[in-house]
Amino acid sequence: MPAASTRVPQQERSRATQARLLEATVECLVEYGWSGTTTTVVAARAGVSRGAQLHHYPTKAALVTAAVTHLTERRAVELRTEAEALPAGPRRLDGVIDLLAAAFTGPLFVAALELWVAARTDTELRDALVPLEARVGREMHRLTVELLGVDERRPGVREAVQATLDLLRGLGVANLLSDDSVRRTALLHTWKRQLATLLTPDGGPSTPGSARPH
Repeated sequence: MPAASTRVPQQERSRATQARLLEATVECLVEYGWSGTTTTVVAARAGVSRGAQLHHYPTKAALVTAAVTHLTERRAVELRTEAEALPAGPRRLDGVIDLLAAAFTGPLFVAALELWVAARTDTELRDALVPLEARVGREMHRLTVELLGVDERRPGVREAVQATLDLLRGLGVANLLSDDSVRRTALLHTWKRQLATLLTPDGGPSTPGSARPH
């Protein structure tokens, strides 16, 4: 019984240690970039011993990919929660695009960009990142379809959703070195109107979000 009673707190401490490491990793990627994000720096920022860090994540590639995975999943949950407050009807599309645009200019996106650039010349990181990014891309596409409430079985819907994500990703990159918010706002205003047309069933009202998701 004593062994069982101590196992739960140990598991909780282990999860808490992992969470601190993952949060600290993204913070370091944003603040110091890939080259400045060493496992030693991350462990110090997280308040975790070097031994504990190596126990959970023995390599830098394992640590950063786990961090991006963890925070991507958490951000998806947050987006769903935030979307619950959006109105139905035509205004919902605008709100969803604004939520997604914020995600593509936030700290997690900046951290991901650091990894993409580093992975070009780091084989270990690239091998870990390519399947992760493929999964993240699929999940983001699925989440966007869900938030918009559209039916991908309709011709052109899948392409319109993917074009939206590609546009937001590009605008996020453009915002990396300087504040591009004015141009981004203008472009998104135009795209929202185009997207509403693309997602509207023929002959139906322009109300993305009212279609039944599959």
